[in-house]
Amino acid sequence: MLPEYKRFSGLVAEIQVRTILQHAWAEIEHDIQYKAISALPTRVRRRFASLAGLIEIADREFQAIDDENQALVREARKNVDLGQLAEVEITPDSVRAYLDKKYLPDGRMSDFSYQYAARMLRDLGFTNLAEVDECIEKYDDDAVSRTLYGSRLGQLSRFEEVLLASMGEGYLKAHRWTLGSLSNPWYPKHCLIKLKKLRDGNIPIGSYKPSGYPETVLPDDALEKVKRELDSPPTEGGQDDGTSQSAAQ
Repeated sequence: MLPEYKRFSGLVAEIQVRTILQHAWAEIEHDIQYKAISALPTRVRRRFASLAGLIEIADREFQAIDDENQALVREARKNVDLGQLAEVEITPDSVRAYLDKKYLPDGRMSDFSYQYAARMLRDLGFTNLAEVDECIEKYDDDAVSRTLYGSRLGQLSRFEEVLLASMGEGYLKAHRWTLGSLSNPWYPKHCLIKLKKLRDGNIPIGSYKPSGYPETVLPDDALEKVKRELDSPPTEGGQDDGTSQSAAQ
């Protein structure tokens, strides 16, 4: 025992542990019922009792939801380890578990990065990790990374570049950054430049489309316009061709 705590030797203390809803209820109960129970009208006491029941139900449901979520996370990780990927829904945690097994862990990746990756996969139409694995299984992530950048990038950056190689133009046509930048199509230009570099480096470009590939994508005529702009000589002063690497990683 530290010397400064010796004066508390022999004392008994009570520690209360409660959920947020239990704490909220305790505050209400203390301010209304405990201080003035004799003064509460019958109708107010009945509403008070009803509220207590609702808070108890909500507290149980929040706990049940958290328990179920943790169980699903454990089950997803188990299925990833067993290779039963068709059973695994795309979530930030399942994507992390899959890529840690596929490409080895990368401690530089943040929770936000996996949230972004999961959202991107769902936007592109992937419904489970089996489709993701089918999409990228034939590609060497290290070779793709070194062809594009001359070095081995981080786990999620390599994963994105392999997706681009495997899906080809279908990747950029459905990507939210393409659909969100039609007035200044820097992202499709960025992807087209990388696709050319991959071809020049003898990396095959695929055309994989997952089962949920979206119907709303960049139209073919719009893509052809972007290609013509990319092939045309730069104007005086130049424009950003979007070749800076994704800030999400």
